[in-house]
Amino acid sequence: MSTIRRQSIVSSIVIYIGFAVGLLNIYLFTKQGLFTDQQFGLYNAFIAIATTMMAFSNLAMPAYISKFFPYYNDHLSAKKNDLLTWALTISTIGFLLVIVAGIVFKRLVIRKYVEHSPEIVIYYNWIFILGYGLLIYTVLETYAWQLHKAIVTNFLREVQWRLFTTLVICLFVFGVIPNYDLFIKVFSFSYATIAATLFLYLIFTKRVYLTFRISKVTRRFFKSILRLCSFVYAATLILIISQVFDSLVIGAVLTDALAKLAVYSVAQNIASIIQAPQRGIIAASIGHLSKAWKDKKLETIQRIYQRSSINQLIFSCGLYALIVVNFIDAVNALHLKESYLNGFYVFLLLGATKIVDMGTGVNAQIIGTSTYWRFELISGIILLSLMLPLNYILTKNYDIVGTASAGLISMTIYNLIRIIFLWSKFNLLPFTGKTVYTILFAAVCFGICYTLFRHLHGFPGLVLRSVFFCILYGSGVIYLNLSPDVIPVWNTIKRRIGLSK
Repeated sequence: MSTIRRQSIVSSIVIYIGFAVGLLNIYLFTKQGLFTDQQFGLYNAFIAIATTMMAFSNLAMPAYISKFFPYYNDHLSAKKNDLLTWALTISTIGFLLVIVAGIVFKRLVIRKYVEHSPEIVIYYNWIFILGYGLLIYTVLETYAWQLHKAIVTNFLREVQWRLFTTLVICLFVFGVIPNYDLFIKVFSFSYATIAATLFLYLIFTKRVYLTFRISKVTRRFFKSILRLCSFVYAATLILIISQVFDSLVIGAVLTDALAKLAVYSVAQNIASIIQAPQRGIIAASIGHLSKAWKDKKLETIQRIYQRSSINQLIFSCGLYALIVVNFIDAVNALHLKESYLNGFYVFLLLGATKIVDMGTGVNAQIIGTSTYWRFELISGIILLSLMLPLNYILTKNYDIVGTASAGLISMTIYNLIRIIFLWSKFNLLPFTGKTVYTILFAAVCFGICYTLFRHLHGFPGLVLRSVFFCILYGSGVIYLNLSPDVIPVWNTIKRRIGLSK
């Protein structure tokens, strides 16, 4: 667990650096006089549609890599390992099919978006560049996870990608990029940039070789690979669509859609700060889970499951409470557009959704790397059957608050189903008594902090509230020893800063 803990912590630090850059980007997008709400909304719509393209085109290659990498690695030399070659080739073929579908259904897309989001129609073709870059990066990232290079991949996705966006924003603000038309076209190459960086890194470090010679492992497991990809592709497709469907619905059905999507996206981006440790934990644990299933070490899986749950819950509850207590003051103190105050209730719901998803641990990765990976499709179908109608109905009736409500309801039921499945099949459960203590303690810290500083506003209020909450919550987590990883991490920090030997 020490390896997972170390990689998770370092990855989380890297991810939070990335989110700091991301918050700077959001500030620049939402500051009065730089970008319109429609332009910021188009930026977020681009990412949502590109993510959907990636979901359709990857043909379950990330799952193929995650499940079968240990077998390729144990039985083939690096130069004969054809796993990545086929993953890149097949996913590229999948994207070509997406391009064909995009051409065939272009008229339908135009009819659906031209009224509420005409800018999407204008820049329709440029989304494909963004989508393909994201696809290639996702495949390479999954492969790098198996090589225990989670820190590198998280730096590229969370920091370098956002720095690229920051650079493009600055060039636009200072007039080097003269108009938004060129801005969005340059941004379309952002994912391609980090994909190329990761590919070159893997080549120069001699961690990847490309060969089109079919290996003995591919021949031996071909039928199993085909079955896995068929089922997991549908499950992954469903999950990713569920993650971006809210943005697509807002863009399609609401009046002044891109402006409302901008407000929703701000709340969504802030809520994603809560989820930052999840990417680090998933990246660090997935290789170990694959190996544990292969070696039939159920106790290792249970340990990873419970620790991922409590560690993520500690982070998510603390950050959620800290952001909620500061949200309105932050919008006012930073002089953001008043319309972004409407994102407060959206954030309350989206943030709660993140807590539910993180607090249930790495259940998706446990199921996905097990022999019961078909269940991912079943649970995904249930998720989509709930989310699609709920999103449409609640968005139409309750605007963007309804969109966020649909996500919370759907993800709660979705995770509950997976918890019950793992418990009934393998007697695996993510929760302990400290799960309840963590939630109650975070609520108490919020209440104390809100009561003491409710009349203090502006930057002094933001700073004092934040510092007081972090000290109170952090010291309580250590004193109560809410996670087995808390004391080792705290001892490491004390040694690094010279407080102990």
